[in-house]
Amino acid sequence: MNDLTLLTGQFPLLQQLDEVGLAILSRAQKVQLPADQVVFHQGSVCSHFIMVVSGVVKVLGRNANGRELVLYRIENQGTCVLTTSCLLGAEDYPAEGITETEVTAFLIPLSEFQCAITESEGLRRFIFDSYGERLARLIGLVQEIAFERIEKRLARYLVEHVGPGCVLLRSHQEIADELGTAREVVSRQLKLFEQKEWIALSRNQVLFLNKEAVKRAAKDS
Repeated sequence: MNDLTLLTGQFPLLQQLDEVGLAILSRAQKVQLPADQVVFHQGSVCSHFIMVVSGVVKVLGRNANGRELVLYRIENQGTCVLTTSCLLGAEDYPAEGITETEVTAFLIPLSEFQCAITESEGLRRFIFDSYGERLARLIGLVQEIAFERIEKRLARYLVEHVGPGCVLLRSHQEIADELGTAREVVSRQLKLFEQKEWIALSRNQVLFLNKEAVKRAAKDS
């Protein structure tokens, strides 16, 4: 399987692409990255459009005090909303991207990206459709942080990420980074759940004792 076939196979919207778009994709650079590698730094120049065909890239923001917030993940058949925004606005990256797993991706340089926008209707539509979808998710995250109670957001996170045996293997800091809050806030709320006998806590582990109660808390307005 050549690289162009791999790309169009992973992204269904690219399968009926025009000739200009296909030519641009054929010149994309294929990269394979190990886990825990920085893909782009906060403040670095944005020079390539990123298309992930396998693996996961975590995109996070970090303030001056080192506190982190996971904004979103670029996964299979994924593009990066911040990368698209930075390329369109000629801005540096406002966040950092780190591989969580081994990743296979394709990079389209800025000059080719600009050509795609101006000369390929199909590739332009793909870029903006992907951008709009992921921007909506990012706005949803901002609304959750701003308007939803931490009890509901934490309960929903536990339900969505619990593993086999009704166990979630995460530290309080990792959960806080995902929810955009302080570790102390997460620890306090988890302790309240434990006092209600919904969960049992141990080091870097949350065991569900009453999953239905946690589900109800995740849905309560």
